Amino acid sequence: MAVPGEAAERRTPFGRRFLTDPARLFQHNAWDNVEWSEEQEATAKSKVQENSSQLLPQDKQEEYEVNAKRYWDDFYKIHENGFFKDRHWLFTEFPELAPNRNPSQNEDSVCELSCKEVSRNEELGSCENGHCTLETRAENQLNLIKSRPMFCAEELAPQMLKQSYEDYPGSSASYRILEVGCGAGNTVFPILQTNNDPGLFVYCCDFSTTAVDLVQSNVEYDSSRCFAFVHDLCNDQSPFPMPDESLDIVILIFVLSAILPEKMQCVINKLSRLLKPGGMILLRDYGRYDLAQLRFKKGQCLSDNFYVRGDGTRVYFFTQDELDDLFTKAGLQKIQNLVDRRLQVNRGKQMTMYRVWIQCKYQKPAAPQL
Repeated sequence: MAVPGEAAERRTPFGRRFLTDPARLFQHNAWDNVEWSEEQEATAKSKVQENSSQLLPQDKQEEYEVNAKRYWDDFYKIHENGFFKDRHWLFTEFPELAPNRNPSQNEDSVCELSCKEVSRNEELGSCENGHCTLETRAENQLNLIKSRPMFCAEELAPQMLKQSYEDYPGSSASYRILEVGCGAGNTVFPILQTNNDPGLFVYCCDFSTTAVDLVQSNVEYDSSRCFAFVHDLCNDQSPFPMPDESLDIVILIFVLSAILPEKMQCVINKLSRLLKPGGMILLRDYGRYDLAQLRFKKGQCLSDNFYVRGDGTRVYFFTQDELDDLFTKAGLQKIQNLVDRRLQVNRGKQMTMYRVWIQCKYQKPAAPQL
């Protein structure tokens, strides 16, 4: 489904499974690059108009902004470490995260969903607003090591940030990656396991202290290759532990959508300054008219295409043009800006669920040669 105003852009579709025969609909759990009919698109627009016709009162909106950190801390406390699945599709869609990886690895992973989307929506057909608890815990639970000395993320991070930038965490690395909104580490740990570059260093941060504690408690956490810290993207007084123009990659996976829309440009500007010339921001996030947007009820809309879930966390649904505008205003150049449209199937309940995600790669222009 193309959103009006977006420039058409084609590429090899996400995944390899295409629905050519409607009679085979329920033979598989998902179909890739499924286009919507005009009728489906009109129905989606109508549902969005309906669920956004009644906005949440301003005082309530301010409450969700002020208490945003608490809501995300509560989210991770409730679900701990069994709610999440590693993102095995990462290196198919974002080979920049492991440039030396053998492309044949995880060959079939391209059809897999993002972990946050799986965790939030695996049972979306029976849950409200795309926010539900899994009935079974993920097999790959993080192993919390209680016996080794631990440190408090909030106490250590400011101490590290005060260091001279001549000796910051990862200062000797030759390839530096930052994931913003790391959650329980479902991107960080696959990168550390897959990218064997001895010059690699991975930073990861999250708004939630609980999430960062989960990362630091993981048996795979290696402080010689990784530094996890608490960070508020929207707070200008919250510094990063690395200097400007020091990062090769910044990762934003279902993170930008959780930020107040009027603060998004400042956030992207801030992250852009961290990139080396030639460095890239990799993004994957919710697209306009995704099923999760259509499932919201009246009274949960904060502003156009911005909603609050039942647990107090918030989500925005983007168009390609909106994201392009954010990145280009930050001085970045488009490498990729694509819609990933997928039809998920619940074969047991004979239900179909249309998902819409956007994937972007934007690069900082290389320094001019003298």
